[in-house]
Amino acid sequence: MPNIETISRQMTKASQKFFYDPTTKLEWPESLDSSEWTMTPELVSLYGTELWDEMSEEQQKKLAFYEAAGFYSLILNGERPLLEGMSHRMYTFEKNLDVTEYMHHFLDEENKHMMMFSAYLRRYVGKVYPEKKIAFPREMAKGGEDLSFLAKVLVVEELSDYYNVVMANDERLPPICRDLNRVHHVDEARHIHFGRNYIRHVWERFTPDWSEEDVAAYRAWLLEYVDASWRDFCNPSVYKDAGLKNGYDARKAVLESPVCRAHRQRASEKFLTNLVESGILTEMPSLQ
Repeated sequence: MPNIETISRQMTKASQKFFYDPTTKLEWPESLDSSEWTMTPELVSLYGTELWDEMSEEQQKKLAFYEAAGFYSLILNGERPLLEGMSHRMYTFEKNLDVTEYMHHFLDEENKHMMMFSAYLRRYVGKVYPEKKIAFPREMAKGGEDLSFLAKVLVVEELSDYYNVVMANDERLPPICRDLNRVHHVDEARHIHFGRNYIRHVWERFTPDWSEEDVAAYRAWLLEYVDASWRDFCNPSVYKDAGLKNGYDARKAVLESPVCRAHRQRASEKFLTNLVESGILTEMPSLQ
């Protein structure tokens, strides 16, 4: 397996090859047609529930519109601390110059993503849904804070990329929606490849000195974080804007639905498989 320096140099060359200006990359229509799907219906959180089946197609498309806005808001809210955390670790935690060179490209591309998603939300929705995760301080072994940060980065990128790939190829969506997801996926494919290898590199660097309790605590936290991230896809504010009477009942329906739970497991499969193969997890977990 190539080492992290080789992977970083490869990703740097790819980023240089595909460099772009986010202000000219996409063609933005004046408005979106309410008769079109703006998110793949099979990805809408309520898909597969009785609530979804009871909706008219017009109501489903309205929900899809606000779900897309919620999804892009999740990416924005996930990439903002990513930029902060990555820049903080350059030349301090991470001093390898091949790795830090790629981190510069990584940061540049993530900033471009924020510009693109915020442009969509500003033009067509008029707001960004706020992040509602609550983080509690916890004691961690040496390197634990950095491993937690890298895991959070991967969760944002891996879950969003699953959606990006589907929507980039969904002809039911208008061109701007397909293109926005496609551009994000092309960059994120590099970020995910780097991130999967980098978290393994850091794991192997620190965890040999951890106690069994430290390792078990990290693994438990990681699975809790993945489950919490999926719960963010069930946003009562999104449901309210889409016209549903009780957003919290809708959220409960999604979290308890076997169909929705199977979707979460399926969408997380590649990500979780990689964590098992890296030794970060010991077995494939069943998500809530």
